[in-house]
Amino acid sequence: MIDSQSNRQLKELRKLRTAHGRAKSGSPPRFIAEGEDLIAAAASVGWHPVERFVAAGSGLEGTEVEPELLAGASSLGSGTRVLAVYEQRWSAPAGPLCVYLHGVGDPGNVGAILRSAQAFGAGSVVLEGLPGRTIALAAGLGAPLAGPLEGEATILIGAEREGLPPELLAAAAETCQIPIQAESLNAAMAATVALYELTRNTTRVPAA
Repeated sequence: MIDSQSNRQLKELRKLRTAHGRAKSGSPPRFIAEGEDLIAAAASVGWHPVERFVAAGSGLEGTEVEPELLAGASSLGSGTRVLAVYEQRWSAPAGPLCVYLHGVGDPGNVGAILRSAQAFGAGSVVLEGLPGRTIALAAGLGAPLAGPLEGEATILIGAEREGLPPELLAAAAETCQIPIQAESLNAAMAATVALYELTRNTTRVPAA
């Protein structure tokens, strides 16, 4: 059982968390997943962890760690009973509609964007390799975003405070805005509205 703050595995966990999944040079990139539901979902599709850590006394399978030490390695405010380390897997970006995230680091926003992308039939959510023409969303800049989508396109979404950097705006094929009465929307809401606008009037399966 791990019961020391100076334990090598625990140090590696904290380092991996603060490095946003960037492992040491020469080793496969890795990331941390937390929570029983998420780890069970990974197992259900055959995605097995490199390492699995559980709170001592939880009855879960894995390397036992004193609960307060495991909480210290967690990125969740309430801590966790289980976390696991996985090797990253990357797929080629796919269209016809794609969402690109630039500097969007909040897990809640990323998760909401992934759910919206799936709901509106986007082919992928990417960090690089952008298919089709690029449409940069920027508060108060460019023409109002208007759908439906014609051809392949990638929507560029920036972080809430900084938005998209000038060089990315300049390189985009189009710069568009979502007409609103407030200053801006958060990243997840902006992505959802944009996805709806670009896919409206297309055939969708009714929600159950």
